[in-house]
Amino acid sequence: MTIVTLSPEEARAQIAQGARLIDIRDADEYAREHIPDAELVPLAALNNGATLHTTADETVIFHCQAGSRTQNNAIRLLAAAAPAQVKLLAGGIQAWKAAGLPVKEDKTQPLPLMRQVQIAAGVLILLGVALGYGVSSGFFLLSAFVGAGLTFAGITGFCGMARLLAVMPWNRR
Repeated sequence: MTIVTLSPEEARAQIAQGARLIDIRDADEYAREHIPDAELVPLAALNNGATLHTTADETVIFHCQAGSRTQNNAIRLLAAAAPAQVKLLAGGIQAWKAAGLPVKEDKTQPLPLMRQVQIAAGVLILLGVALGYGVSSGFFLLSAFVGAGLTFAGITGFCGMARLLAVMPWNRR
């Protein structure tokens, strides 16, 4: 079975006709902004064996932030939504917004955790380099430590900085 990719306008028309829209992003991404009437079923839950209860006459449209997660996991999404007809929203919520279609936003929600990690890591690396050149070469170790931490996170899947940021007051809701 092939999976059809829809433009935002095509997806909106099919949703109006009763198609289910499934957001596979993480809960923090969904809380900050999501397409109205989208159901949250994180990719992690689908990877752990979660399935959608569907019928053969249903249409299920999956989307993520920019389309990569849905494209890269299309076979898994097809299996999770069986026996329904599965379609993907091309370009994800970014394309939806670019098409001028509505999203529900809650700017009081913190940035997604991985964006916080990227910001913190970038600032710490830049700070280490600036202080290394301007104050003492020992500060270069700060940049090396952050780089080693990111490498370790990429290899093992454990990110200490993400764990630390997750318990910060602005992320505890």
